[in-house]
Amino acid sequence: MPSMIVRQLLLGPMANFGYLVGDESTKRAAAIDPSFDGRPLEREAKKLGLTIDLVLATHGHPDHVQDLERLARATGAKVGAHRSSRIRKDLELEDGQRLSLGEVTLEVLHTPGHTPDGVCYLAGDALFTGDTLFVDACGRVDLPGSDVRAMHHSLFVRLRGLPDQLIVHPGHDYGHAPTARLGEQKRDNVTMQPRTPEEFAELMGP
Repeated sequence: MPSMIVRQLLLGPMANFGYLVGDESTKRAAAIDPSFDGRPLEREAKKLGLTIDLVLATHGHPDHVQDLERLARATGAKVGAHRSSRIRKDLELEDGQRLSLGEVTLEVLHTPGHTPDGVCYLAGDALFTGDTLFVDACGRVDLPGSDVRAMHHSLFVRLRGLPDQLIVHPGHDYGHAPTARLGEQKRDNVTMQPRTPEEFAELMGP
């Protein structure tokens, strides 16, 4: 079995989480959402002997990608984001695409709603959900580019269809814990309780 390294770091003034995902055998890694300052991710990678090959965005909001370009230049990494994202990218990612770090693979799941370019990344039992799904909540749908019906589909078709044992690694530290099992969120997260699109829109407000 591949030995996957996952590190979650709290970055910046808005309770953002940034992540390192690495392969212990090849020492190749991806940094996800470097936020306002990705230097802690660089330091953690160096400490673990990892080389950051990819810098990935879950979506293009500045609190997630402000330091993305600097981190990419500092590490020589390629930038990856969904093809619809307005940020500069070397890799235009598509739903279902797989990114290899050696024995560790990240699968791209297009999950629009909070933003049109929103994606989650699935690696082993780790699900990096950005602002699509938080522990105990989900991302806002009242911002420019948000789409409440798209969010309903992302939560209730894409994410509810995934295995319960996956561990949600959210884009912000907004919940009762920094991570949680997806099955727990299906059961307890108010935004993941079964609802029609109309009922979900009413829950999320105007």
